[in-house]
Amino acid sequence: MNIVHVIILAIIEGLTEFLPVSSTGHMVIASSLMWISTDEFVKLFEIVIQLGAILAVVVLYYKRFVQSVDFYVKLVIGVIPAVILGLLLKKHIDKLLESPLVVAIAFVVGGVILLFVDDWFNKPNIDDEKDINHITALKIGFFQCLAMVPGVSRSAASIVGGMSQKLSRTAAAEFSFFLAVPTMFGATLKDLWDFHKHNTLSPAVLHQDIKYLLIGSAIAFVVALLAIKSFITFLEKRGFKLFGVYRIIAGTVIIILYFTTTALHHG
Repeated sequence: MNIVHVIILAIIEGLTEFLPVSSTGHMVIASSLMWISTDEFVKLFEIVIQLGAILAVVVLYYKRFVQSVDFYVKLVIGVIPAVILGLLLKKHIDKLLESPLVVAIAFVVGGVILLFVDDWFNKPNIDDEKDINHITALKIGFFQCLAMVPGVSRSAASIVGGMSQKLSRTAAAEFSFFLAVPTMFGATLKDLWDFHKHNTLSPAVLHQDIKYLLIGSAIAFVVALLAIKSFITFLEKRGFKLFGVYRIIAGTVIIILYFTTTALHHG
């Protein structure tokens, strides 16, 4: 992994973290296309820079984060399912992160769902996070767990979960953003600890790794700041169909490339 890889992956993360297209899936595919070996640091990098993008939410919506204790109660409730399943299934999730085919299939399946989600949930009655109760927050948290399969998209899973609970598109998207903060913060801390526990690095390698993490996180943060508001505006006007079409096309292309490449290797 070099500095060019760091910059490209960070830009991809910042652009896609809040879109229902799977930032992790895009980084897995980009890593494969750039022939980046999937070692422990690359996995760590892809998680840590997500936190950089997520912090853009705190900056843009800072007033929400100081308004009430109940706001944090809902976030804690919403993140409980991901914490439990994440701890139980971490090894299996890490294996899935190495598979472009898993990502591609999830792209297509998620894309088909996004084609119809606006029609399925077209009678919302919750337009603001303040009107979300604790049970609803927990249900959305279970939907978010679907994103443990790379390519599903944490954003898509939690937004669809919110819309299924009668949240408007905007309210569902914003709650998805808020829920990402404790989710990604916890995932980042755990991955940093695991990496530190299982890897003994020389000072030179450690210095480079820290530099890459800081640069990647900073780039993802800046790009995400620009992407969030644009996404909300687009979502209010156009809905999810275009994202569904994109996912289906991208997933289909990746599947074709995967099997073509596999056939050539075995031929």
